[in-house]
Parts: sequence; C-alpha cells; structure tokens
Amino acid sequence: MTTFVDRVELHVAAGNGGHGCASVHREKFKPLGGPDGGNGGRGGDVVLVVDQSVTTLLEYHYSPHRKATNGKPGEGGNRSGKDGQDLVLPVPDGTVVLDRNGEVLADLIGEGTTYVAASGGRGGLGNAALASARRKAPGFALLGEPGDAGDVVLELKTVADVALVGYPSAGKSSLISVLSAARPKIADYPFTTLVPNLGVVTAGSTVYTVADVPGLIPGASQGKGLGLEFLRHVERCSVLVHVLDTATLESDRDPVSDLDVIEEELRSYGGLDGRPRVVVLNKIDVTDGQDLAEMVRPDLEARGYRVFEVSAVAHKGLKELSFALAELVGEARAARPKEEATRVVIRPKAVDDSGFTVTREEESLYRVRGEKPERWVRQTDFNNDEAVGYLADRLNRLGVEEELMKAGARAGDGVAIGPEDNAVVFDWEPTMLAGAEMLGRRGEDHRLEGERPAAQRRRDKQAARDEAQDEYEGFHPFAGG
Repeated sequence: MTTFVDRVELHVAAGNGGHGCASVHREKFKPLGGPDGGNGGRGGDVVLVVDQSVTTLLEYHYSPHRKATNGKPGEGGNRSGKDGQDLVLPVPDGTVVLDRNGEVLADLIGEGTTYVAASGGRGGLGNAALASARRKAPGFALLGEPGDAGDVVLELKTVADVALVGYPSAGKSSLISVLSAARPKIADYPFTTLVPNLGVVTAGSTVYTVADVPGLIPGASQGKGLGLEFLRHVERCSVLVHVLDTATLESDRDPVSDLDVIEEELRSYGGLDGRPRVVVLNKIDVTDGQDLAEMVRPDLEARGYRVFEVSAVAHKGLKELSFALAELVGEARAARPKEEATRVVIRPKAVDDSGFTVTREEESLYRVRGEKPERWVRQTDFNNDEAVGYLADRLNRLGVEEELMKAGARAGDGVAIGPEDNAVVFDWEPTMLAGAEMLGRRGEDHRLEGERPAAQRRRDKQAARDEAQDEYEGFHPFAGG
C-alpha cells in the first residue's frame, strides 16, 4: 500500500459567485418603493498552505478533485448573499506548484506560506447597486462569475540541510538511524529505502536535518531505479554526503568508482555543482572494509574531499562526522541572504493601455479580448433585454465600438467577445449616438407600461384620432352599390 507520495496532479475548482437579485421594495401605498435587490456572495478560494505536520501528498493522491463552496445569491430587502467558504489544503514544507506545462507557479517554503490555486468568482451586483440618476429602477441584476478551475501539479522537494547519497545498501539508512532519532527500514538487500527519510541531528549548539535519499544507480538521472523520482529531494540540501560502501561483495565495484558514478548522475540531473561535498567511508568495522578505506582515502583527499571513516554498526567516527557537517551547515546558513520583508510590487498599466484588444480573424469576424469585456459578458443575463442593453452601454463607454470601427468592422459583421471555446457572438450594428443598441435596446421597464409621461399619452391619442379620421374620410357607403 502506498504510504509516501511526492508528486500529484490536483484538479481544483473555486466556488462560483452568487447572482445578484433584481427586486423592488413593496409596502402598503408604495407599490414601487425603489430597487432593493442585494448583491451575490463571493465564491470560495482554493488555498494551499504549508503545514509542518504534513509530510506527504498522499491525501491528494487518493482524492485529487477539490472544490470550494459557491457564494449565495442576493435577496430582496438589500440582503447580500453569503460568501462561499475558502477550501484550505495543507501541504508539506517544500512543495512546488506547477502548471501542466511544467512552469513553476509557486514555491512553498516555511510554515504558513500560502498560495491561492484557484480564485473564487465575484458575486453579481443586485439592482440596488446598479441604480443611478439615469437608471432609477433597474429591472435586472448581474450574474455571479464562475470560479477558476484547472489542474495544478504538486511536487514535494524535501527541505533538509544534509542529503545522504550513494548506492543501494551503502549504509545510508543505518547512518541516519545512529546520527538521529529516525528509525528507517534497514535490511541487507538493495532498495530497502523506498521513500526519503528525515532525521534531526544535534551537534553542540547546531541543530540540522539529514535526508536519507533512496539509493542511486547508473542511469538514475534518466529514470533507472528510483533515482529520478527522488533526486528532486536533494535540490534544497546545503551539503551532500557521499556514503561509500567499503565492504561491498560486488567484484566490479569499489568506493572510487562508486563516487564517480554518483557524481556523474548528480551532474546529469543538474543544479548541484556548487554544493559542498563530504565523503563517508562506511562499514570500517569489517576487516576488509578498514583496509580498503585506508587504501582509497589518499586518492579521495587528493581530489579535495573531506573524508571520514565511520561504522554505523560499531558507532565509530560518528561524532567527528556530525560536528563537521554542523560546521558546513552553519557556513551555508551564514552565506544565505537575509530574508527581506515582504515587498509590494506595483506595476502600473501603460497610459495607452485600453484594457482590451480587437483583432480581425476572418473576412467578417472580429474578436474582442480583455479582462473587463469578458467579465461583463459573463455577468450578463442575456434573457433580459435591459441587462443586454446595459452591457452594450458599458462596452461602448470602454471604447469597444470605436475600436471596431477603426479595425474596419461594418454593420452586420460578426463580433465575438471571449476565447474561441467560450465566446459570445453577435451581429454588430454601429450606434455611436445611442450606444445602447450595440447588443439590444436598453431602459425599457415593462413594469411601468401604462405609466408613460403625459406628453407621450397625448401623442398616442392624437395618432389614434388621425387614424380614425383617415378611415372615415375613405368610407363611401354607396360605393359599388
């Protein structure tokens, strides 16, 4: 049964925003007391947060689909809908968030670090918020926006100070078990360690963590063995420790050739050239092991390595090794740049940035792309003529119609707002004077039919009299008789 997972593909969906409410205040003697529709609630976000108590992505391996709750719709009486609840997903320290193309979106290091993987949709405005001096009784409200949805890849890169690397059965698990309180699985067969193990070591006043990485073999950086799956756990370590087996039973192996093979795999993986290295000649409690260690030590020191002869079984040479690693870890920590306070980066838009683009795709099709136009389209109820007219007014004020004319659009040409897979397409009718007729007529409140101004009623009566007079003058009772 799987107990450790360090890479998952997570399908996240934020909550949708609640729809705004179109309502009119009603009470005795006030049948039309004014708009009082409330706004819709915001949809919940999907948030990743670093939790030190979490050490694996196992939970998301078995349930990769996660969705936040939707916002509630607004109600009459100026009651706004309730916001959706954020979905907080705890992840291990050192989790990297990537998109499906492998681009890094966030690197989560440190307790409490957060990243919003999917943002909830905005709630739609109710007709009370849409009322203005020109539009005193809007008969429509804006729809809530859908929340973000998509896939993200989570990769765990162990956060440790020291990484133990080497061939399978070189004694890495035994070494970490005697240096720290960690209790990894130990056996006399290859690939006993299937997952990285972490241990905490105290040497004097320095406390540091050690990671036991599963054994590497030739070709690990290309996917052989378990190396490719776990080499990522070495990336964050400040010090690399080569654990070399001086008592191997394989005739074609020796500590120097093992070191060359592992170094080649680390170079092929990349990004580890500047890390300090330490060589540990393990298993000197075996007679042949002690002899071999004394034989190869001068050659390794000539290459510039600090060499330690140890025995995890007999507990020999461990104190010197732990203090030497503490010294290197202290130097690495001192060399790191001090963390600065969080800075707010302001990127103002260009002066000539209109916020949208108009492109000609076909002979008679133009596409409008931009955050505002696309958001306004998502918020529009196309079953409501007044809402469609309000959208047309907003687009006209933004300058969409003017840009369409500059691009060569003519009456009857198709205009698409949004991406190809989810666009609203309509036939364009230029109306630079009114603006509202780009997508439909605006301002027709069907609740007020029959409450037209007196001047309009007089014109309607006069038109009716004129029509009746024309019919009378054209009537001849004896015609054809």
